[in-house]
Amino acid sequence: MLEPTRCGIGLRAPHHQEVLERLPPVGWFEAHSENYFADGGAAVDTLQRVREHYPVALHGVGLALGSAAPLDREHLAKLVRLERHIGPWAVSEHVCWGYAGGRHTNDLLPMPRTQESLRHLAVRVGELQDALGRQVLLENVSSYLEFAADEFGEAEYLAALVAESGCGLLLDVNNVYVNARNHGFDPQDYFRRLPAGAVREIHLAGHEVARIDGHELRIDTHDRPVCDAVWALYASARARFGPVPALVEWDAALPPLDTLVAEAQRADAIA
Repeated sequence: MLEPTRCGIGLRAPHHQEVLERLPPVGWFEAHSENYFADGGAAVDTLQRVREHYPVALHGVGLALGSAAPLDREHLAKLVRLERHIGPWAVSEHVCWGYAGGRHTNDLLPMPRTQESLRHLAVRVGELQDALGRQVLLENVSSYLEFAADEFGEAEYLAALVAESGCGLLLDVNNVYVNARNHGFDPQDYFRRLPAGAVREIHLAGHEVARIDGHELRIDTHDRPVCDAVWALYASARARFGPVPALVEWDAALPPLDTLVAEAQRADAIA
């Protein structure tokens, strides 16, 4: 499938019927893969019908690629089946872990940025790409602490993962901004350290500003509009990485569909 040229939005269950009735003026839709793993039913039918009108991407949140436990083969088989059924323009996952001792966390936990974890993650990404028969995009996640054992900066770790595994990158500009403010690095320098040709998708989202023990902390919440600073950083990302398909994420405190369409149109205006 050809890459979309206009900004997209997430496909969320409260908007399913309205999307099918109105066919809103957005470039594409992103579906969280795990929401459509069922053998059939209304959700899978909706995704198939949306796919008849728009490009669709699959975005996984549960494979926990960086975890030490073996990959969940049942999960992987369901993803492969969905990918074959929908024919998405992109399939993505996260640079994270989140599974241990038979339990999943309800979060995307950052990787310790070490040579050992890089080799482990690259092997797992290779397994995923081999199963799907295509390149997968890996997304940078937000974080609120850093590991004392880190051997790479975040951008260097992503660049090394691309070199080791052949994956592409889904660059979450909001997460870059959140992490830059939380950990004190220059987001423009972060962009310069990424291989430009590897960035094949961009995410935009809102975040919360909290104060904890007198310190400001940016928390990735996906529950509000994109802030002006992230819009400005998106313009810089476009200048660095070119006409990469973008998506506005809004997952909590979901607004009316028209609000999401307006956010996507603002991204198109910047592009």
